[in-house]
Amino acid sequence: MSLKIKPRETTAIINSLTGGVVPKIGIQHITVGRKKEIDALLKALMEVERGHSMIKFWIGEFGSGKSFMLHLLNTVAIKRNFVVSNADFTPEKRLYANDRKAVALYTSIIDGLSIQTKPEGGALPILLEKWIEKSLMETAEKHGLSPDEIHQAENEILVREDIMQSVNKLSAAGAFNFATVIMKYYEGFAKDDPVLQKDALRWLKGEYTTKTEARQALGVREIITDLNYYDMLKNFCNFFVTIGYKGFMINLDEAINLYKIPHKQAREKNYEKILSIYNDCFQGQIQHLFFNFAGTEPFLENERRGLFSYNALKTRLEGNRFETAELRDFSQPVIKLLPLDHNEVFVLLQKLKLIFDLNYKVEIAVSDGDIKTFMEHMLNQPGAAEFLTPREVIRDFLNLLNILRQNPDYDKEKLMASFTVKQGDDLDLSGLVDEI
Repeated sequence: MSLKIKPRETTAIINSLTGGVVPKIGIQHITVGRKKEIDALLKALMEVERGHSMIKFWIGEFGSGKSFMLHLLNTVAIKRNFVVSNADFTPEKRLYANDRKAVALYTSIIDGLSIQTKPEGGALPILLEKWIEKSLMETAEKHGLSPDEIHQAENEILVREDIMQSVNKLSAAGAFNFATVIMKYYEGFAKDDPVLQKDALRWLKGEYTTKTEARQALGVREIITDLNYYDMLKNFCNFFVTIGYKGFMINLDEAINLYKIPHKQAREKNYEKILSIYNDCFQGQIQHLFFNFAGTEPFLENERRGLFSYNALKTRLEGNRFETAELRDFSQPVIKLLPLDHNEVFVLLQKLKLIFDLNYKVEIAVSDGDIKTFMEHMLNQPGAAEFLTPREVIRDFLNLLNILRQNPDYDKEKLMASFTVKQGDDLDLSGLVDEI
């Protein structure tokens, strides 16, 4: 087995998995399983590229690979020239609220904007500058001006007119204020006014809390609120497509936090917002937008607190009745993830051993037979079936390699036999495909 992998990726993979979190880069190098799920994703992405919108719910128990799957979706979509953002639901970040908790989720989404040249997030300024350069080039070509001439002050009015024509094509609610702030960012760029650019970015990220402050800084009478943030996401989606991107993917993890909202009315309002997004996507109300939600089975199926407690969602999200474990339907909105089997875990550990050696420039004396022995020690212990998760297997395996790297003469068998299964929370570190 050989891998073509960058040193930065090896370090990110080893450090992230050792710390119990999903690596943000290099995911494609540790992929096993999930080929059918990814094939379905690629087909869905092509639909979104053609102008449709999509919503998917990735459902599974702890250890089924939900968080890992969302990170893989991020990687695949970015490679296909999508703008992507990943955010987590928390008690302070929701889809519906009246105390800025929905704005907090929106801000997290905008802060997390990622593109090929900025995959770690924070891409909004780059996207705005790309839009400006594109507008400048189009205006220069339209009026027969050279690249130097278009930057001259006397031609700024031509650029402003063409930009206004472009941003005025945005059609979602709130598009006028959105376009006005975009223009303010351009003014800051043209006048070399970083304060004006910063003010525009603050508005676009939903950081203004009063209309008075926004009006004084930017001349707009509205701000982004819990009630209109979704319209702004639609405007951003349209904006990204005008720049040349294929679409906008928003990945929302930890949906169990919606299930945990204690007040029934507040919980149902959040589910109502999911229904609104669902209807917009499937009724053609928005183009080039792809939402992904990740949550556990109770979040979906619990009829007292989950999505199925909201009848309009239950009727839309109930699974294909002809589906079985062998006959899967990956075209439906809900995709249930199954945990990795033992063979897939074995292949994953093989890959991690190779990446570990590359990262530390060593060759740890751990063979395929040793990996099998390690898995037997882990999986045959009392409580393993109930408490052992892929995250635990991965972390313990990397910890084993770290001990052997620093103590190469120590007895491997003795070390592996000392491992015990611990009860703990799972961080969903499993499940990917062999190739993207």
